Amino acid sequence: MNAHGTPVGSGTPAGPGTPAGSGTSVTSVTSVFVRLKLSLLRNGLRQSGGRRAAYIASVVVVLLFAALQLIGLIALRGHAHVDALVILLAAVLGLGWAVMPLFFPGGDETLDTTRLVMLPLRPRPLIRALLTASLVGIGPLFTLCMFAGSVVAVAHGGAAYAVGVVGAVLALLVCVTLARTVAAANVRLLTSRRGRDLAVLSGLVIAVGAQLVNFGVQRLGSSGLEQLGPAADVLRWVPPASAIGAMDAAGDGAYGVALAQLALTAAALVLLLRVWSRHLTRLMTTPDGSTLRSDTRPVRERGSSGLARLLPAGRTGTTMERTLRYVWRDPKTKAAWVTSLAIGLIVPVFNAWQGTGSVYFACFAAGMLGIQMYNQFGQDTSAFWMVAMTISSTRDAHVELRARALALLLITLPYATLVTVLTTAMLGDWRTLPEALGLSFALLGAMLATGAWTSARFPYSIPQEGYKNVAPGQVGLAWISIFGGMVGAALLCAPVIALTIWLNVREGGGGWLLLPVGTVYGAALSLLGLRLAAPRTAGRLPEILTAVSKG
Repeated sequence: MNAHGTPVGSGTPAGPGTPAGSGTSVTSVTSVFVRLKLSLLRNGLRQSGGRRAAYIASVVVVLLFAALQLIGLIALRGHAHVDALVILLAAVLGLGWAVMPLFFPGGDETLDTTRLVMLPLRPRPLIRALLTASLVGIGPLFTLCMFAGSVVAVAHGGAAYAVGVVGAVLALLVCVTLARTVAAANVRLLTSRRGRDLAVLSGLVIAVGAQLVNFGVQRLGSSGLEQLGPAADVLRWVPPASAIGAMDAAGDGAYGVALAQLALTAAALVLLLRVWSRHLTRLMTTPDGSTLRSDTRPVRERGSSGLARLLPAGRTGTTMERTLRYVWRDPKTKAAWVTSLAIGLIVPVFNAWQGTGSVYFACFAAGMLGIQMYNQFGQDTSAFWMVAMTISSTRDAHVELRARALALLLITLPYATLVTVLTTAMLGDWRTLPEALGLSFALLGAMLATGAWTSARFPYSIPQEGYKNVAPGQVGLAWISIFGGMVGAALLCAPVIALTIWLNVREGGGGWLLLPVGTVYGAALSLLGLRLAAPRTAGRLPEILTAVSKG
């Protein structure tokens, strides 16, 4: 049903004897959406060989990880507490499907149903088509591998295998439908300015959640799978984990419990489909009034802020102020910074609090904040043309990159120092403080250098509307830019790392030398990286502008 209330099955009028929403129209719409998703993927891979290589590499890594997990689950067959593990795994997968499609950079275009508002489609055929298209991808394949491994690890007997197959399919459908329902319920919120600003909290949620999972894995390694029993007893009645719990119940001969758990999962699927249909109908028939309200408050003239008066004069100060304003005002940039600040503090401090950490974990703070140097021009999006107009020489490009790096250093240097001192104080290992600081500063300089170079060589767009952090077809480019740059930074830091190891093996003191050595080495790397990136930036301005304007 479109905005005018006209019901159409698949974009072609139904004949007099053809009921609306018949199987033929549904099949047509479904096949169109599956081909649409495959076309989006294929066209994105056609952009360049580098993107194809990055996508293939990411697929290989995911499939390899899925294969290892599958082998691990099969190896646990017969373990006394493997049922608790697979139930918890199903619950974690369901939670991941509910959260990650909104905030993970690799979301696909078909998640944004507001793009379909002008199409004459019925809600039910559209839901079937979107659900089928959602099953095409590496994410559903990975989830299916996890559920298949769970079936092999737990099922004993024909009834358990039968229930396991049905339960795995139901659990996968619940996961995918849950992702679609959450996306449809929040698409208007996330595409609004205020909603995008609230999405900054997702970085904190993901950061804390990842650390909780990490600590949980560490505890399992020391205490065994029996620790999962109490949590599994509760989660076996929570979809989609209840579908996996039904398989365990069928293996024990509790067929009534197994049917009840399968019925609970099926009911959850039906409920999610109804909620999804309701939100989808609302999106397709209700106008977006988020921009109708006018602000009648008088506009106040703003003078230069106190920070602006402290910055250098000329282009350097102007660029630094613009970069810092992006950090404070732009929702996507703010989300990235909040996530990096949270993870950079949580990892070393939580490990130190548990007594299992090291002072060198403080380098995580410098590493997470150094990532913000990557894709510097992408955060400008289409407004980068205003910056490009002011770059007419290699010197202009060098000043622009240097000012952006200096703006980052205003935050990263004191923050990395604070996290290192705090971690050292919690561990009481003050002797290694100069070494950790020297390594942090060297790593930060290396990431500024590689970030400046990859910003010019592998720029990609960050869409301002919606919930994606990478434009469609540029996901592989983003992976190359970030992870390729991080590998390069690690290699550049190899001399300082080798010096640290040698001084500790020699046990003759001199660890304090790493602080000045790491500081000077990091500064030299950053200056060299900016020098090398400047001519590439000046020479590739049209390509950079095209890449960052796609969102």
